[in-house]
Amino acid sequence: MSVHLRLRRMGKKKQPHYRIVAIDSRSARDGKYLDNVGTYNPRTEPAAVMINNDRAFYWLAQGAKPSDTVHGLFQRQGIMLRWHLQKLGMDEAKIGEEMQKWQALQAEKQKRQEALREQRKQKRKAKKAAEAAPKEGAAAA
Repeated sequence: MSVHLRLRRMGKKKQPHYRIVAIDSRSARDGKYLDNVGTYNPRTEPAAVMINNDRAFYWLAQGAKPSDTVHGLFQRQGIMLRWHLQKLGMDEAKIGEEMQKWQALQAEKQKRQEALREQRKQKRKAKKAAEAAPKEGAAAA
């Protein structure tokens, strides 16, 4: 039996949220699953991801293969980095150092993204003001 870590759709029509589950690869998307590993809600800003790290590492150790989406979620949470470092045989102290470096890089990345969003917002406001100015001038004339 081949086990995969993949998403199981939950929620109402057009209001999805997902469970991250360990499931037999032959089962249907919403079929019977072996274990619930976490949840993922893409409808919130930012997307809410809750993962039970112990269960995720357990299933990865058992040979479960994550789907592309679950792999991406695990990467954003740092689970895949920790798993890779453990497979290389690093001790827990070195893994902790590497994870701190990774968290610092993620915080930097988040700040850059927020600054970029703010810059785009300012550009949109300036563009709207520039479009509104000629309309006001034509209405006055």
